Amino acid sequence: MLRVMVAIVMASSLVRAHSGPPFPIVSNQAVGAYVVSIWTDPDTTDDGSAGGRFWVTVLPRQGATLHPETRVAVTIVAIEDASRTATVIAEPLSGVSSRYAALVMDREGRYRVRADIDGPLGPADVQAEVDATYDLRPPAGMLALYLAPFLVVGFLWVKLLLRRRQDRRAPDVTA
Repeated sequence: MLRVMVAIVMASSLVRAHSGPPFPIVSNQAVGAYVVSIWTDPDTTDDGSAGGRFWVTVLPRQGATLHPETRVAVTIVAIEDASRTATVIAEPLSGVSSRYAALVMDREGRYRVRADIDGPLGPADVQAEVDATYDLRPPAGMLALYLAPFLVVGFLWVKLLLRRRQDRRAPDVTA
């Protein structure tokens, strides 16, 4: 019984690992004068590239348009090592309300994410946590290598079928 429980706990931690499209960590949270959503693709990298990507949407609560001078800073802090902290000002995407930030997540693990908003409507901050993992998807160029054996077998099978069809149509000259 204990072994089954340990296996379930280990499997549940593996399922939480991320290897796919962005997902929400904050959805329409009302904070101060804003409504904030944060989507993330928290990929860890070894080469120092900014694999931790965050999309922050900030809307005013009253439904008006967001002032262009509103700034959003995204900060990540590794929960197991608070000295691993990074902050970046999120760049505007399309329009004023959508922002994008990319940060270096140099190790796998749990990170605290904070979006600090400062603008004419006042300050606000939103916090969440996320698990950073290595992107397990193979590079696009590897797709050809992975598909090659199947393409070769398919080609040989079609060639065999065409040869059998041709042999059936050929007249029998043994008379």
